[in-house]
Amino acid sequence: MSPCWFVYILRCADGTLYTGVTTDTERRTKEHNLSDRLGAKYTRVRRPVSLVYREPWESRSGACKREAQIKALSRSAKLKLLQSADGQ
Repeated sequence: MSPCWFVYILRCADGTLYTGVTTDTERRTKEHNLSDRLGAKYTRVRRPVSLVYREPWESRSGACKREAQIKALSRSAKLKLLQSADGQ
């Protein structure tokens, strides 16, 4: 079974990081950047945002659990995660 869910991290214009879950990272990034209705409230005032990380998952529940793990990390741990993903 191919992965159909993604945990993603966006870098906001103010340098903060936003973590979410989606089935389509390209569409979701556009929604965060362009839509006042579909983008998260957090990212609306921090545009533009750019996709800096995505991690595939086969199930929504797995992706949501991983999202919670990432959200619990400190900023420095999240930056290390981004750096390790760049090296792959």
